[in-house]
Amino acid sequence: MSSKYQLFDRSKLRVLPISERKSLLDTSIIAIPTPCEKVHPSLEIIAESLATARDNGNSRILMIGAHVLRSGMQKYLFDIMEKGLISCIAVNGACAIHDFEYALHGSTTESVATYISNGQFGLWQETGILNDIINEAAKNGRGFGEAVGEYIVKNKLDHADISLFAKAYELNIPITVHVGIGYDIVHEHPNCNGAAVGQASYTDFLIFAAALESLEGGVVMNFGSAIMAPEIYLKALAMIRNAATVSGKEKAICHFTTLVCDLHDLPEKVNIEAPKTSAEYYFRPWKTMLIRTVADGGRSYYVRGFHADTIPQLWTAIKKQSPAGQDFVE
Repeated sequence: MSSKYQLFDRSKLRVLPISERKSLLDTSIIAIPTPCEKVHPSLEIIAESLATARDNGNSRILMIGAHVLRSGMQKYLFDIMEKGLISCIAVNGACAIHDFEYALHGSTTESVATYISNGQFGLWQETGILNDIINEAAKNGRGFGEAVGEYIVKNKLDHADISLFAKAYELNIPITVHVGIGYDIVHEHPNCNGAAVGQASYTDFLIFAAALESLEGGVVMNFGSAIMAPEIYLKALAMIRNAATVSGKEKAICHFTTLVCDLHDLPEKVNIEAPKTSAEYYFRPWKTMLIRTVADGGRSYYVRGFHADTIPQLWTAIKKQSPAGQDFVE
């Protein structure tokens, strides 16, 4: 039985070639890793914690918003991944779109103000290929992130060398995509199958939860995701703690480190929850990642800054701690 309500007819849409779009960003923004003169002390602690977690086989989770890719931080992340300091990457749907457009077309990001005026915003043919990839992934029981990475690599897209998804696929690092239906431009397209999107993204959520199972002694980092990252982390953490308790472990998965890097002005002591009358109370990364989930023995750190500052600083801290002869390639 179909809905008693009227649905929008997607056959009425005009979807244009991406070559007709004026993009705001291209490959020229991809930064070449360069050491920073100064590094925030908290990022030095995180660099050390990541190395310890790697050596002990514990989780090293990176969660990011799309602005990390729009800031050109790909090659910094590649080096950190190649060093074995990231075991899973969690992203939102916008990350997948920007990464795919970069890999395919060498450019990304349209002017919302320009294209929303005539209703063309988001409706570009080549970007819609993502829907075909997701539809196939759902049929085969695979996750969103793995399928996109494999497509970019196997089809040898022109700019695959700057794709986070391709790099993760090549290094066998799970990259999980956590989608909100209706959030992303590909959901406008006639070839979008909501059931497939949901299935592929939920498969990724289960992959993410499995990656968190070795979090004791590990590290979780969040760069610029105010809602997706703290929410999937909270639910997955509940799942793995529940499963550990069922298996007979008490106070399981308590000793780990969290990092949040964002632009909010938080107090120096981030382990005290803001009152509900304060706007800061509703900033999920603070109360979820820096307070509540580490309350039983974990450590948390907050660094305020743009991604173009904080990620290079973390990379620099890692570089300084690397043994001689095992340096990063610049």
